Amino acid sequence: MSPPQPSQPDQGWRPGNDASEPSEAQVSGATVRTGAPEAAATGPLTLRELDAISVDRLNGVGRQRRRALAEVGVESVFDLLTYYPRRYVDRTAQAPINEAAIGSEITVVADVLSVSSRRLRGGRRLVSVDVGDAGGVLSAVFFNQAWRERQLTEGRTVALFGKVENYRGRKQMTNPVVDVLGDGSAADRTGKIVAIYPQSETAGIVTWDVANWVAEAQRRCSARGIADPVPDGLRKGLGLAGRAQALADIHEPPSMSDRSAARNRLVFDELLRVQLVLRSQRLAREAHELGIAHEAAGDFIEAFHRRLPHALTSAQQRAMADIDADVATLRPMHRLLQGDVGSGKTLVALHALLIAVQNGHQGALLAPTEVLAEQHHYALRALLDGLEVPDEARLGGRRPLRLCLLSGSSSATQRREALVQIATGAADIVVGTHALLEESVSFRSLSVVVVDEQHRFGVSQRSRLRESGRDDRRIPHLLVMTATPIPRTAAMTVYGDLDVSVLDELPPGRTPIATQWVRGPLEAEAMWTEVRCEIEAGHQAYVVCPLITESESLDVRSAEQTHAELEAGPLAGLRVGLLHGRLPSADKEATMAQFRDGKLDALVATTVIEVGIDVPNATVMVVLSADRFGIAQLHQLRGRVGRGSDASSCYLVSDDDPTPTAMQRLTALSESSDGFKLAEVDLELRGEGTLFDERQSGRSDLKLASLARDLKWVQAARDAATDLIAADGDLDAHPALADEIDWFASRRDPDYLQRS
Repeated sequence: MSPPQPSQPDQGWRPGNDASEPSEAQVSGATVRTGAPEAAATGPLTLRELDAISVDRLNGVGRQRRRALAEVGVESVFDLLTYYPRRYVDRTAQAPINEAAIGSEITVVADVLSVSSRRLRGGRRLVSVDVGDAGGVLSAVFFNQAWRERQLTEGRTVALFGKVENYRGRKQMTNPVVDVLGDGSAADRTGKIVAIYPQSETAGIVTWDVANWVAEAQRRCSARGIADPVPDGLRKGLGLAGRAQALADIHEPPSMSDRSAARNRLVFDELLRVQLVLRSQRLAREAHELGIAHEAAGDFIEAFHRRLPHALTSAQQRAMADIDADVATLRPMHRLLQGDVGSGKTLVALHALLIAVQNGHQGALLAPTEVLAEQHHYALRALLDGLEVPDEARLGGRRPLRLCLLSGSSSATQRREALVQIATGAADIVVGTHALLEESVSFRSLSVVVVDEQHRFGVSQRSRLRESGRDDRRIPHLLVMTATPIPRTAAMTVYGDLDVSVLDELPPGRTPIATQWVRGPLEAEAMWTEVRCEIEAGHQAYVVCPLITESESLDVRSAEQTHAELEAGPLAGLRVGLLHGRLPSADKEATMAQFRDGKLDALVATTVIEVGIDVPNATVMVVLSADRFGIAQLHQLRGRVGRGSDASSCYLVSDDDPTPTAMQRLTALSESSDGFKLAEVDLELRGEGTLFDERQSGRSDLKLASLARDLKWVQAARDAATDLIAADGDLDAHPALADEIDWFASRRDPDYLQRS
């Protein structure tokens, strides 16, 4: 299909049609563009220009529709053109209703003829809808979906997908999948491939409206055309369509093969923009930042390694070798340490911190929560107890290594003491929470920074700690850690600005965790019996709940209620503790100390224990309302047990009626303990947007590309970015592409241009 030609050339996007600058207006709490301009140019429209044209420039998009579109993230013409169909109905070979065979699963596009409803025994409501096309009539029945009566009003055109049944001589579908296409005749799109767009009942967005607005935007864009900044040689070498053609064919493809070709081009565009931003930022950083060269080998590091209770895994040794090579140069390390639950990331991080100490500098470990910071402090103190540091003040002398903890709940006295130790260098390694990011914290000579669970910190927060660490403008080496494995395709895209080390082995002594999905009261009763038996055998158990107190809006267990029920019921007579984020810091620390010391048999907690908690005697994990949690979170919680030599169990207790997606998550966790395999499942179920949210991006960077399925295009985009960007990180040889990347980067991160 060729890009649509203008039937009214005077309605194209012309320079000077609007005010010179876009403004914003608040419409019922939603920020939308109004009066957005096009740049005063006559060449093809760039994405920056399309993003500056308000969607209300289109016919039929008044104040109410503009508000509705803003609710689904469509504020500009660019947003609309990239509001991609979620699926397609191929009407080029579609049979009418009278030819639909009984027992077949098909899509029917028809007009709503009548709607009725009635109450059944037991209080359930049945909604019956008759739909028709030129070939006949079909009934659709919906059980317990009373809202369908409001959705499927007479005169609307709908697409129904389901199995055709014979009910009393009439064709019928039961609870079919429904897409409301709009108001009008089903014959309007006969013989075409019909795009089905994401719809919002609350916002009142339906497919026919979106299709009409897209068609008008395409027609008006064609007056100037749409710019394609990707060099022709690169595009043709990859066999990709032009951008204008792709944007036309993705919305109204002449054939499904044309749709695939359009998707390939637009997927490549999305991935290339991300890769160019990440690579340019990385090269610019490497060209302008100066770090501190360290000697990684030495008696001090060797003494630490000799104290370890067991041999390092091959993966740990490789990661430490990566770090040794990084810190030996003047280029600041910028490395991601990715490892599954229990893979030994803490030892690798401590190796990096001790290199700083060995070279006469300081190290800092930043954790997102007080519980995790305190756990790190406790674990490091045990590993470092008795380790001595070369003392510069005394030739050949030594002194004990000094460890410091700083968190938001530190007392005024503790805080003053910690700040003095940090500023004078009396503290060799500092463990802390966001409190380390405050302006009052000043290090004497910070040279290595480790950020744990890095996705919980923004880019600017990590930069704040690195930049505050020294007076000589030398940038400390940075190691960021995540215990949430992600697939290789995702790592190549989301963490393109980092070098990556992967821990894919478990240390000796870690035992497999038997995971069981618990459904129904009988299975739950048997589970509590097993939990009690395990405790009576001398072990300990965790019980995790989603909320602290009862919620009127969510039917999920609360930690406080569960604690009371267990003390009075299945765990009566046992020592049951309670831990959640609202407890005072001293109480949290005391509770964790009691559990670590074996003074509590069971610990009822919220997800505050998700990461970093290490109690080898704990062998049972019970997660209540497990269908409310994501795969990554459940895998993290499961990793709190199995940390000793005893067999461990994890019970995932679901609510009565979990969603199909929740059932897929719980099945995957029951069948596998491989974090990387589970990450593939998670990516497939959740999509890519969540990954970029973890990097603190403002908007989803990938609307069409799938990191789970588009490895070919991820690699092609990485290779292209390497070829296009100069060694100093600029795109001067490709000014149109450089402008698009600046625009894209500022959409991801409003502070990008100020920092670049």
